Amino acid sequence: MLICHDPDVPSRGDDVNQEDREVPASLPRVDFFHWVLVDIPMGLRSISAGTHSDGVIARGKPGPEATGGTAAAGGLRHGLNDYTGWFAGDPDMQGDYYGYDGPCPPWNDTLVHHYVFTVYALDLDRLPLEGTFTGAQVREAIQGHVLAQATCTGTYTLNPKLAGQPAK
Repeated sequence: MLICHDPDVPSRGDDVNQEDREVPASLPRVDFFHWVLVDIPMGLRSISAGTHSDGVIARGKPGPEATGGTAAAGGLRHGLNDYTGWFAGDPDMQGDYYGYDGPCPPWNDTLVHHYVFTVYALDLDRLPLEGTFTGAQVREAIQGHVLAQATCTGTYTLNPKLAGQPAK
């Protein structure tokens, strides 16, 4: 199982991408799930670039069934990523967003964002969730089933004032 999330998303959007305003680093932050991929077969050793995303697509990519670009990838399923909620009020963009949709931190955020990719080894062949499900629901469903996990974190900002500064 694979989850990519950003724990640095502003809890309120009042100042997000607004001219002459900044999103303060002190603002409470929430998790934003960019990718939720479950039921990864043990034999799958890699995921080819672009097989689960080719940019944000209006109204979202199809799911929950996923293809992985190889025969070994059968059975993969995507959870909804949080662009589903982000675009919910936009008639041109609203829909169910499956697969990976990448980082787009507010350009006026005073905090560098962290993108956490976590791979989980589970004692389950198939996660006991059906239909549409979210990253939060997956985290709850795997409790007590994690055999091992590994995490890789990248940082990113669109704020030119933060370019080149170390992430905190």
